[in-house]
Amino acid sequence: MTPGWPDQRRAILRDSLVVGLAVGMYGLSFGALAVATGLSTWQAVALSSVMFTGGSQFAYIGVIGAGGSSLAAAAAALLLGARNTFYGVAMKPLLPTRGWRQVAAAQLTIDESTAMALGNADPAEPRAARLAFWTTGVSVFVCWNLATVVGALGAASLGDPGQWGLDAMVPAAFLALLWPRLTSRTTVGVAVVAAALAVVVSMVAPPGIPVLLGGAVAVVVALWGARRDAAGAGAGPGSPGAQGAAS
Repeated sequence: MTPGWPDQRRAILRDSLVVGLAVGMYGLSFGALAVATGLSTWQAVALSSVMFTGGSQFAYIGVIGAGGSSLAAAAAALLLGARNTFYGVAMKPLLPTRGWRQVAAAQLTIDESTAMALGNADPAEPRAARLAFWTTGVSVFVCWNLATVVGALGAASLGDPGQWGLDAMVPAAFLALLWPRLTSRTTVGVAVVAAALAVVVSMVAPPGIPVLLGGAVAVVVALWGARRDAAGAGAGPGSPGAQGAAS
């Protein structure tokens, strides 16, 4: 046994549980807001267990609550959930899984499990990253889904959500998810442009379309940044283009 592994394992288990409990609190909001937008308790529970990505779930009920179609809501959720694909690429070297374990790992690949796994990645102790991923993923999944049930049942017992102001909490909850990510001028700029575009388009387009176009702004900026970085790398000191310019 690697020296210090028992202490490291206990620390990972403790942190995973704390993350699960903290994220699970958002599940209460989702359950309540899902019912407030017209979903049944079981529909809310199904979204949490199958979709299982907070941003996408809030986007889905946001479009539905605004009167958008299920297709537009699903498209908005898919756009936000696309980031999990990149998480999978980053996690592949740390999780050599096959069969049903690979399916389970795909379901549990979220922001928190990926961050915990990468934060505990240690070439000398590969078990650390795997343990952090699985325990965090399971902890968040269980807490999120249990909280969704509690929130949905609680909201269902309140009656008309409009009388309690729950219908206005969907955009507020979505803003709460977005706010911590505004860490640079670029992200703030993208958010402002996307919001402005969504507001203008909402005057003429059906619900759901403004969300998709707003998300498209981030996609365009990301592709432009990737192309610029690739061009910069290709024009490095050792590249043919740089040598031609120098001559």
